[in-house]
Amino acid sequence: MNEVVKDAKQRMDKSIEAFRDEVSRIRTGKATTALLDSVRVDYYGNMSPLNQVGNVSVLDAHTLSITPWDKSMVSAVEKAIMQANLGFNPASDGTNIRIPVPPLNEERRKDLVKLVKKFGEDYKIAIRNVRRDANDKLKKMEKDKELSEDQRRDSEDEIQKVTDNHTEKIDEIIGLKEKEIMEV
Repeated sequence: MNEVVKDAKQRMDKSIEAFRDEVSRIRTGKATTALLDSVRVDYYGNMSPLNQVGNVSVLDAHTLSITPWDKSMVSAVEKAIMQANLGFNPASDGTNIRIPVPPLNEERRKDLVKLVKKFGEDYKIAIRNVRRDANDKLKKMEKDKELSEDQRRDSEDEIQKVTDNHTEKIDEIIGLKEKEIMEV
């Protein structure tokens, strides 16, 4: 019975981490290296993440810099950034690539907040699905006489507390990201 609760908690923790990762990719108007995590570069016939092709850094609040380790890859990196369709216009000086991160307008900020809330709701659903699976396992264990009705109820209560805790964490992340996005 403790195994079921423990497994549910671990799966819910993974959902929280996946949500954090998803939200970190959403642009806030400030330059962050996470904005380029989805960019893949054709590195000698191999599609590689940008951070494995060069050094990605933040110059200031509105500028990213990429220094490819292989100088011949500058044009391929620029092309990959353009093809990623992130709304960036990279500028190269031959060895370095600078990416200005334009500030967001009010309408775009509101759209991004809606997107974050939608992702949050999707991950809350995933957490509730984990709860349902755990409760189903407990009911099956009770039916198979592996635990009593009281033990099942206690475990379900514990799983509900874990679910509520994880749902609150998602709400906190949504609130922080919303504040970050709406900050001008």
